[in-house]
Amino acid sequence: MERNDSQEIDRFKQQINLTEYAACQGYVLERKESSRNSVTMRGPNDDKIIIGKEGTSGDWIYFSVRDEADHGTIIDFVQKRQHLNLGEVRKQLRMWIGGATRLSPHLSPDRYVAQVEPITRNLAGIRAQFAAMKPIRDTHPYLEKERRIPAEVLVHPRFTGKIYRDRYGNAVFPHYDRQGLCGFELRNYHFKGFAKGGQKGLWYSTSTPEDERLVITESAIEGLSYHALYGPEGSRYFSIAGEMNTMQRQLLEAAFLKLATSTVIVIAMNNDAGGRHLSEEIKGLVLATRRGDLTVMDKYPDGDGIDWNDVIKIGKRRER
Repeated sequence: MERNDSQEIDRFKQQINLTEYAACQGYVLERKESSRNSVTMRGPNDDKIIIGKEGTSGDWIYFSVRDEADHGTIIDFVQKRQHLNLGEVRKQLRMWIGGATRLSPHLSPDRYVAQVEPITRNLAGIRAQFAAMKPIRDTHPYLEKERRIPAEVLVHPRFTGKIYRDRYGNAVFPHYDRQGLCGFELRNYHFKGFAKGGQKGLWYSTSTPEDERLVITESAIEGLSYHALYGPEGSRYFSIAGEMNTMQRQLLEAAFLKLATSTVIVIAMNNDAGGRHLSEEIKGLVLATRRGDLTVMDKYPDGDGIDWNDVIKIGKRRER
């Protein structure tokens, strides 16, 4: 491809607002599912896409929620949906760039998003993957049979919309940072993983203004287990998914600053050296807020080297 051709294609990718172009092709904004750096749109034939602007290249990019192989720039978007070759795509898109000849679709501003904050390609893909997942509304074989989490915990209002299932049947626990979804934990029989290219943030339960306690566990499953064991009313839950990164420390400190007066923070880590280290780290973050009204409690499961889910499983074996 000659240099001028390459430069023209770069202009297509960077200068044509893909949310505007998609709106002209019949796609509709899903504002409740969108954020400052990713836009969700639904189109013909039940197509659903996540659109962002890649931070390094400046290209507008998209990922299909229905088909993991369907993603790329506006070039790919046009080719896959209109079945055009590259020459035909370029001819069509030339109408969208350049001075007085630029196509002016006269769309209402509420049909597309004029400005989108930069996003990484990995994160846009992760959000598209997650958009295809379904929240657990009744049961999950792995969580109930292997992890012994009671079904009534999975459907408890505390965890509504906080546990998902992917197309492989994995239990999925979404993590969030200040910008929204940033990754997710995956759990199943003989399988433990995290979204490829994602970053750990915080998994959290629902919350209410009346909450009096914040329970912090190492994993989401241990948060569910703690609730199954104690079921404390007025408690919300956070999970850090193991060793903390810098962003997680910042998220926790910011969350502590927003807690209601006299909230009790229960640090419910695993009963091992790693759990005790994490507990001390979290205590330090609480101290850094200089909030003397917060009460901090350590709580470990009885028995060296075990976690809160072990407590449930041990109890179930003893019931037999």
